[in-house]
Amino acid sequence: QVQLVESGGGLVEAGGSLRLSCAASGSIFSINYMGWYRQAPGKQRESVAVVTNSGATNYADSVKGRFTISRDNAKKTVYLQMNSLKPEDTAVYFCKVVQQRIGYWGQGTQVTVSS
Repeated sequence: QVQLVESGGGLVEAGGSLRLSCAASGSIFSINYMGWYRQAPGKQRESVAVVTNSGATNYADSVKGRFTISRDNAKKTVYLQMNSLKPEDTAVYFCKVVQQRIGYWGQGTQVTVSS
């Protein structure tokens, strides 16, 4: 089992920044990729950014140029630096880790961007 603990969410004004963190613990031996997803009220959960074990990254078009995903393998932690936040970025942000094709989700952290 893999446990994920997210932190860093909160309330910020439009144009501001937040940094999310997700620390993994438990039976970790071969993580394929780590990523951030979000779900706004009344909408489906969507992928925001992912980073593979080789360091390759992929971003949703809506966040390209504003968000940066990174990982610290030694700390088993993935980060999401969010800059130039917009009200439409408001959502619950979830961390996901995939190991041996099994996905593990964090509990989510609320990000609210006021206009």
